[in-house]
Amino acid sequence: MSISRKAGVAALGLLAATGYAVAQMSPGGSGPMQDHQQMMQKMMQQHMQCMGEHGMMNAGQPSMPGQGAFGAIQEVVRILEADANTDWSKVNISALREHLIDMNEVTLKAVANERKLDNGLEITVTGEGRTLEAIKRMVPAHARELSKTVWNATAEDLPNGVKLVVTSNDAQQVLKIKALGFMGIMVQGAHHQLHHLAMAKGEFGLH
Repeated sequence: MSISRKAGVAALGLLAATGYAVAQMSPGGSGPMQDHQQMMQKMMQQHMQCMGEHGMMNAGQPSMPGQGAFGAIQEVVRILEADANTDWSKVNISALREHLIDMNEVTLKAVANERKLDNGLEITVTGEGRTLEAIKRMVPAHARELSKTVWNATAEDLPNGVKLVVTSNDAQQVLKIKALGFMGIMVQGAHHQLHHLAMAKGEFGLH
């Protein structure tokens, strides 16, 4: 049984138990307590109906794409297909795929050496080959996005990577920066998804 279905069954059990308790407390089966019991019974019926519909929709049909980048591309393609204003002459799914490869390289293969500063963190991010290319594209671009927040961020080009420095004048933010570390800092912000969609639309190139 899936986690969502288990949760549904648990919720149904809770509703049933609550309805039973209300019935036991209701004197003579009338009045406000009876009204509450009827409301609980109606909620139980609606919940059972929703669970039944959910089961019919997903019975025998896997919902997971099986691979993260595949799923991200699938999601973007569905958004483009649902948008009547999509200009298919500009759509560039290949650019999005290359960016997702960059994300994989930086997340799993880049070497990140962190040095704590009084006001933040200095991170030397290095790699070779395709990983190095991904570092030089992603880290400076992300530093520019971070500079739009409450943090200060700079990216210095190195022969074998990039030096990322993230700082703040706020003591609590400094604690957060140090706790997050390289990848925690890289996932900051809500611009990633919008960036992917814009890239797929051909609104700007790979970086």
